[in-house]
Amino acid sequence: MTTAETNAYQYKAEIKQLLEILVHSLYKEPEIFLREMISNASDALTRLHFETLTNENIHDAGAPLEIRLTVEKPEEDEEGPSKIIIKDTGIGMTEQELITNLGTIAQSGAREFLAELKKGESDIADMIGQFGVGFYSVFMVADEVRVVSRSYRPDAEPAAWVSTGDDSFRIEPADKSDRGTEIHITLKE
Repeated sequence: MTTAETNAYQYKAEIKQLLEILVHSLYKEPEIFLREMISNASDALTRLHFETLTNENIHDAGAPLEIRLTVEKPEEDEEGPSKIIIKDTGIGMTEQELITNLGTIAQSGAREFLAELKKGESDIADMIGQFGVGFYSVFMVADEVRVVSRSYRPDAEPAAWVSTGDDSFRIEPADKSDRGTEIHITLKE
């Protein structure tokens, strides 16, 4: 699959339901999304570290393993939303991995999360990371999320996953020469 053009996708039904629950149920703890984003970035670094133990063919092999968090605010004389950018130099994702990991139910754990939630025995905030659905908590605070990633594979092309948390996402071409993932979060005003 190539990112020569932008392609739009619909979320699976369970993802739509999950987004509604997360956005409306976790409003008391909106900062939970940050914990989840940093945890995902840390996992990406760990996965790359293990990959380097058996594979010498790594794109940008000399780059240090790190996570950076940046906050961008509009200038005093400008209007507009603030942005948070979380960048890691981990394993990265291909276009297909972005689709699979961020838009497909089987990978996200959303089905299991929703089943457990129906039981009503656990606190929703505690369940987020356990089921791998924490990424979607970002939509509690975001108008738009743009995930730009380049895989560790030397021949992989960068790609971007973009969503406003409604019922769809799109995959776009991206310009990224270094390995890893950047999550650009445009905050709600």
